[in-house]
Amino acid sequence: MAGEGVFQLPEHEWKIPFLVFFKDASLVFKLDELGKEIIGIALPAALALAADPIASLIDTAFIGHLGPVELAAVGVSIAIFNQASRVAVYPIVSITTSLVAEEDTIARLSNEVPKGETSDMVSAKHSETKELKDIEDSLMLENLEEGSTKNSELLKASLDPKTSPAPCDTIGGQNEAKSKREKRNIPSASTALVIGGLLGLIQMLFLIFAAKPLLSFMGVKSGSPMLAPALRYLTLRSLGAPAVLLSLAMQGVFRGFKDTKTPLYATVAGDLTNIILDPIFIFVCRLGVSGAAIAHVISQYLIALILLLKLITQVNLLPPRLKDLQFHRFLKNGFLLLGRVIAVTICTTLAASLAARLGSIPMAAFQICLQVWLTSSLLADGLAVAAQAILACAFTEKDYGKATAAATRVLQMTFALGLGLAGLVGVGLKFGSGVFTKDANFIAATQPINCLAFVFDGVNFGASDFAYTAYSMILVSILSITSLFYLSRTNGFVGIWVALTIYMVLRILAGIWRDGHRDRTLAFS
Repeated sequence: MAGEGVFQLPEHEWKIPFLVFFKDASLVFKLDELGKEIIGIALPAALALAADPIASLIDTAFIGHLGPVELAAVGVSIAIFNQASRVAVYPIVSITTSLVAEEDTIARLSNEVPKGETSDMVSAKHSETKELKDIEDSLMLENLEEGSTKNSELLKASLDPKTSPAPCDTIGGQNEAKSKREKRNIPSASTALVIGGLLGLIQMLFLIFAAKPLLSFMGVKSGSPMLAPALRYLTLRSLGAPAVLLSLAMQGVFRGFKDTKTPLYATVAGDLTNIILDPIFIFVCRLGVSGAAIAHVISQYLIALILLLKLITQVNLLPPRLKDLQFHRFLKNGFLLLGRVIAVTICTTLAASLAARLGSIPMAAFQICLQVWLTSSLLADGLAVAAQAILACAFTEKDYGKATAAATRVLQMTFALGLGLAGLVGVGLKFGSGVFTKDANFIAATQPINCLAFVFDGVNFGASDFAYTAYSMILVSILSITSLFYLSRTNGFVGIWVALTIYMVLRILAGIWRDGHRDRTLAFS
């Protein structure tokens, strides 16, 4: 059982076929139950991810009216803040989503178990019900063709809830009202909030007291006119770190519930507040960059408050026993994903560093192309969230058929999305500026590769396969770093992009290999 921390997953029970993109490919756009579930999770998640960059662009436009010095100062401060947040954000959101999905499913299955039965018996009964329904449909079709319904009536009688034991679906329906009235006990949700709050406080104190050395490391020296505005902005912006980490921890909880609409509404409300307050604080109150930082901090605490008020209506945030908190599981998997984050950061940072050695124009082109290369793939992150949430629940239910179907469908959707993005990015870069014309085809063509690399992470996170994800990324990074040094030296700017493409392809191959060899135990401990 999942509650014991281990799932035995025989090889034949869940394995994504190697030719995944050709298996039931005609169903990729079908809006059946699975398709609606995937889109219902992925679309709001993608919109929430896209909301922050859009708000940041508007934020930057307001700050730009203060002058180039202030704009540059704020840009450096935001880079420092985001980099510090990235170290903690990715692990806590990913781990929270999987653990909450697992615990919520276990709790739901436990509520569906009648007295004297086990959850395994309920699962078996549910499987028998599905098989009997298939038999019923076949017999009814045969009887209709023969002009008789006698046998089907007998079969219906045998399946009548009044004369036969209630299947799992019936039990779930009887308990649905009870589940809605009662709050859920999800220890991982409480653990995520505790860890998120602590990490937020640590980040806040670190950035406040180390602001000047960090800015100096980024090139803003003591005599620079950017130092004063950068220092003010970073110090004030750091006060919002606890809200940022708490918000993201709660987003992980809602994702585990397959609810991505609540985080979307909260994010939009916070971003709109930021956009409204920016001109008031910056220009009306004449606070300059300090006003921009204050507006952003207020918006972050508003997002956290909205999510918290919604969460406390659904979950008991204080578990019955403190020892139920999942600190061991969070810390163990958190350190694994921290290693993964570091490996990813080294690859992208090294690529930027190598581009900078080629001169200012190649560096500027590289930065813009890199942002387009990655930002256009944000939509794929929505599909990755859907894959993670659905697979985590399916594994807990031991519904390996749904796990395979969901993973296959999500990967096919991702490939189709990548092809669409390739066309949009190609057209946008060709007509956007002549500077990027010669690189536009290459950047556009790699969009399907990027999207698949991101979504394979979601598939593995859904299986709580954090260890493999971390170790494989470290190996991929080592190989990619080697190719970066070699190809940048032999092929210059184009060589860097080829190496980054190799990096993404290796991530896909690592995902395909793992998902094609699920002949091992999935550990949730």
